[in-house]
Amino acid sequence: MPSWNIHTAHAERLLTEYGADALGIRDVDAFLLGNLLPDVYVGYMVPDCSRKIAYKDTHFADPNFVPEPRYGEFFELYAQPDEDGLVSDLVLGSWAHLVADHDYNRHANQFFEAHGIKPCTETRIKKQGDFDLFGRTLDISLVPQVTDEVLRQCARYPQYRVDEVDVYATRRSMERIVRDNAERHVYGEPAYQMLGAEFFASTFDQVTEHIHAGLAAYAAGDSAWGAQR
Repeated sequence: MPSWNIHTAHAERLLTEYGADALGIRDVDAFLLGNLLPDVYVGYMVPDCSRKIAYKDTHFADPNFVPEPRYGEFFELYAQPDEDGLVSDLVLGSWAHLVADHDYNRHANQFFEAHGIKPCTETRIKKQGDFDLFGRTLDISLVPQVTDEVLRQCARYPQYRVDEVDVYATRRSMERIVRDNAERHVYGEPAYQMLGAEFFASTFDQVTEHIHAGLAAYAAGDSAWGAQR
């Protein structure tokens, strides 16, 4: 799955290239947190989270070899507008996370099929190693801050309870990732084991455009902005 380096890099690129207003984002910190939220209660990225929620419930996919989350199902169930016709920035970020997970894993599965690579433990390890390498080639700097507005949106998150203690734990985890990304940054083209630089360059662009298209449609008032495609 894409690392938090990758999720954050997508959010930063979208905010830099298009700006929050054009994406319908009112609170950047809540959006950034949403880009991490589906992973928080799985327990791997935030090992000190207060409880665990099964991956199939946070990502709308069975945790098989390379799962492809059903972001459209999340949209239909939880991205409903409030009385003002708005969707929370936390939900927008979570949708973006699931789109990225779906698209990266869909492209990886297509790559495996095209190259006759069989699903096995060795393939999974090489795949995740390549994802980790790619994440360290990206420049990231943003960490979601815990503000009153962020906590308000967490308290109203429609899918499951998001506790304040876990919001702070998530921020600490992301701070460590940003520091580690700077200290262990990979310059130039990494020595990928399997997927390759072309795979990541094209997929990064495609995922960014997919998320942008959905959020721009939301900002324009399209009620079907987050549907599966």
